[in-house]
Amino acid sequence: MKTRADLFAFFDAHGVDHKTLDHPPVFRVEEGLEIKAAMPGGHTKNLFLKDAKGQLWLISALGETTIDLKKLHHVIGSGRLSFGPQEMMLETLGVTPGSVTAFGLINDTEKRVRFVLDKALADSDPVNFHPLKNDATTAVSQAGLRRFLAALGVEPMIVDFAAMEVVG
Repeated sequence: MKTRADLFAFFDAHGVDHKTLDHPPVFRVEEGLEIKAAMPGGHTKNLFLKDAKGQLWLISALGETTIDLKKLHHVIGSGRLSFGPQEMMLETLGVTPGSVTAFGLINDTEKRVRFVLDKALADSDPVNFHPLKNDATTAVSQAGLRRFLAALGVEPMIVDFAAMEVVG
């Protein structure tokens, strides 16, 4: 599994500018208000899910976004969704609960996880994610996020959670 140093080396190799703030671990969106105040841009919540068909999903949204899991499966074309097992999270994304992040896709070398990006987050610049552990927050530009995903061969499904529809 890749480490924070590996992630930053990947960013550097692909021209993704990044800025990181170390802080005490945070486990919920409601925590870390001083971190959000110190770092502009979209702050995220990230959900690792598994559907009834066995497909794994990573949802990255603005922290204040409401995500209705009972309706989302209709929008993204999945089976019914539930939270994914911790073992699978570690196996595919290399992260533990509280540290789920889009940057974990760097560890999904078998492309087992489908990535859903909140339209509001896709419109935010910069965006802030944990760099594989929840004791820091890393900001990248929206263009940098797209460069990161493209380098991994990941095409995000963009969902407008307010309208509950896929866009683009």
